[in-house]
Amino acid sequence: MFCVEHVYLSDEIATARFACNIGVCKGICCVRGDAGAPVDVAEIPVLNKAWRLLKDELRPRAREVVKQQGLFKGEGVDLELACTDGAECVFVTYDSAGVALCGIQKAMYEGRMNWPKPVSCHLFPLRILEAGDIDYVNFEYIPEMCSPACDHARQTGTFLAEYLEDALTRKYGTEWYGQFIRRCRSIREEKAVR
Repeated sequence: MFCVEHVYLSDEIATARFACNIGVCKGICCVRGDAGAPVDVAEIPVLNKAWRLLKDELRPRAREVVKQQGLFKGEGVDLELACTDGAECVFVTYDSAGVALCGIQKAMYEGRMNWPKPVSCHLFPLRILEAGDIDYVNFEYIPEMCSPACDHARQTGTFLAEYLEDALTRKYGTEWYGQFIRRCRSIREEKAVR
């Protein structure tokens, strides 16, 4: 484990290879899991806005679930996005090849929103446990979800730490990311990871 400011990270975050290959995994991280994406309280207004903008484009089952149960599950700081029948995120949409896409991210690419998606989704496969003023960050490797991305990253030479630059900068800032990436490179050197 290594530390950058108030954030403690598992060593494998520095050494792991990871780069999404959505054509192979088909967006599985948006449709599988035992819970919805964790949501920060500050994200609630923009997610409500996204729902109002996109709901008519999303799946009928997603609209039913949100109407019956709401857009979020949990309370306080333990909030997550609702899922349809314990599987797909309510914001999932599918392309013509059957790939699950984030409707929010799709709307951003189309210029209809200026927000990419919840930060927990942006950071996947990293998961953060907040304990007071300290964050603990782990690489949540789930073989059925992560294997295509790890295989792809080995072919392209992409490390997880660099792949998630935008997401980590969004969460912790540019200065923090600079310290983090220098520490990752140092760890790789120490462990002779190439």
